[in-house]
Parts: sequence; structure tokens; C-alpha cells
Amino acid sequence: MNNAYLLIGGNLGDRLANLKNATKEIELHCGKILSSSAIYETAAWGFTEQPPFFNQALQVETALSANELMQQLLTIELSLGRERLLPLGPRSIDIDIIYFNSEIIQSEIVTIPHPRMEQRNFVLIPLNEIAPNYIHPVLNFPTSTLLKQCKDETHVYKKTII
Repeated sequence: MNNAYLLIGGNLGDRLANLKNATKEIELHCGKILSSSAIYETAAWGFTEQPPFFNQALQVETALSANELMQQLLTIELSLGRERLLPLGPRSIDIDIIYFNSEIIQSEIVTIPHPRMEQRNFVLIPLNEIAPNYIHPVLNFPTSTLLKQCKDETHVYKKTII
């Protein structure tokens, strides 16, 4: 079995329902969710003229390869209404593979570890909640250290979901 860390997020429609639906689909089609962070809200990163995002980190145990997992995640995004109209633009759901085992992968459909993840609080804060000691296979630092070193000043707020 493989161990994958994912980040799910979105800023269009019912953001909470979109995360819940993505989680259900991931568990149904990809593997068992072993842990999940709280849900966090953050302003958009990169293209900032758009609504704030909800984000959540997941740890998934999967029998799929990294490429198979990414293909399945792209299918889930489409089934949940994802449209790719603008790079870094608004989206109902986005599902990224942050880590896959301790592998370094560059393929046509996925780059692992996720590029620039160490520069983004919206990735590091939820990931640190569930994997503070996980070592980045290129940078050779645990998530907790990457978070301390991160220069991103974007505020990330833990949501209280009832």
C-alpha cells in the first residue's frame, strides 16, 4: 500500500459541501483516509481577485500508483464540477497530491512533491496538523520546519464547522 498526502480545496459554490463530497469520492475511488486536518479558510494565493478558499489536508492509504491516483483525482474533480478556465483561478474543487510515499516523481500529469508547497501557508498549516514530522524528500526538512521557514504572509484561519 502507498501513503499519499493530499490537499483539497475550493472557493466556489458551497465550499464545505464540496470538500465533503470530494472526501467521500476519494474514499470511494482512491483509498482509505487515515487522517484529515481541520478545514482552513485563506485568501486566494497568486491570483488574489477571487473569493477565499477552504482547504483541508488528507492522508490516504491507496493501492494506486501516483499516476493512477492523480488520474482518479482529476476524474473526481470533473465529476464535482471543476472547470479549468484560468490558471490559479476560482474553482469548485481542487485536489492535489502533496506527497506520495517518499517519492520524487515528475510525469506528464503529476509532480511530487507538489511544486512550491513549501512557499504556501495554505498547504503547510493543514499538512502540519496531520504530518508535522513528514520529511520533504527533496528539501529534507519536516513539515513543521518548512512551516517555520515559510515566508508566506497570507493568513490561514481554522474554521469552526458545526
